[in-house]
Amino acid sequence: VKAYPTFRPDKAMAVNEPESFAEWITKLSQVSDLRIDSFADFKNAIRARHDFFHEQGGRLSDHGLNHCFSEFCTDDEAASIFEKARAGTAATDEEFRKFATSLMLFFGDLDAEKCWTKQLHVGAMRNNNGLLFNEIGTDIGCDSIGDWNQGEAMSRYLGRLSETGNLPQVVLYNLNPADNYLFATMAGNFTGVQFGSGWWFLDQKEAMEWQMNALSNCGLLSKFIGMLTDSRSFMSFPRHEYFRRTLCNLLGNDAEAGLIPNDDTLLGPMVENICFANVRDFLRLEL
Repeated sequence: VKAYPTFRPDKAMAVNEPESFAEWITKLSQVSDLRIDSFADFKNAIRARHDFFHEQGGRLSDHGLNHCFSEFCTDDEAASIFEKARAGTAATDEEFRKFATSLMLFFGDLDAEKCWTKQLHVGAMRNNNGLLFNEIGTDIGCDSIGDWNQGEAMSRYLGRLSETGNLPQVVLYNLNPADNYLFATMAGNFTGVQFGSGWWFLDQKEAMEWQMNALSNCGLLSKFIGMLTDSRSFMSFPRHEYFRRTLCNLLGNDAEAGLIPNDDTLLGPMVENICFANVRDFLRLEL
C-alpha cells in the first residue's frame, strides 16, 4: 500500500482572522526554514512547502471553499492586504476575496508547474451554531449545505488559469445537489476537469446516484474517476465498497430497463475503470 500526502493550504488565506493568520505564518516560517517579512517571502515559503510535498510523492492539492474566488487584484494590492493582516487588522470582506483570489491563482500556478491535480471542495456552510462554536470550536457537527451562487466565480477562476496557461487538472466536488448540473457542465468547459463524486452530506446512495446521473447526462460516466476517501478517515474502505455497490446497482437497473446494453463485456471494464483505472491514469500515479 502506498500513501501520498495532499497539499491543503486553506489557512494561508485567513487575512480576515489576523491572530490565527499570524500563528500560521509563524509555523510556516519554522517548517520552511525561511524568514517571512513580506508577501513575496510568504509565497516563497508556500512554494517551498509545495516542493516538499512533491518530493514526498504528493500529486494532489485540496481546497475547502464556500465558493470559488474571482475578484482579481494586483500583487501590490495583495501585498498591502497581507501587511495589514500581519499588523493585526482584519481584512474587510472585499479585501479577503481579493487576497483569496490572488492566492488561489498562485496555488493553481504551483499545481500546473508540477502537473498536479487540484481538488476544489465547494459549498459547505460551517459553524452555524455560534454558541457551540464559541464553547467548543470547529468540526463539532454544526456544518451544513450552503447555497452560494457557484457558477460565475468558478467560471472566471478556471477561465483565468486557462487563459494564462496555468490550469492544472481539476476535480470539482459539489455539496449542494441543486448545483449538480452546473458542476457537470462546468467540467466540460475545460480540458482535464472532472466532476467528482458527492461528498460529505452527499456521499450516500441517493446523492451518489444524483451525481452519477448528472455526469452521465452531461458528460461521460465511463471517464468518471469514482469515489475518494476523507483526509481524516483515509482507511475508510467501506465507503469504496458502498460506492461500488451503488454504481453497479445503478448500471444494472439501467441495463434491465433497456437504457444501456445488457452486456458484461462492455459494463464490466467500465466498472473496473471507474473504480480504479480512471483515477490511476488521471493522477498519473504508479500503483
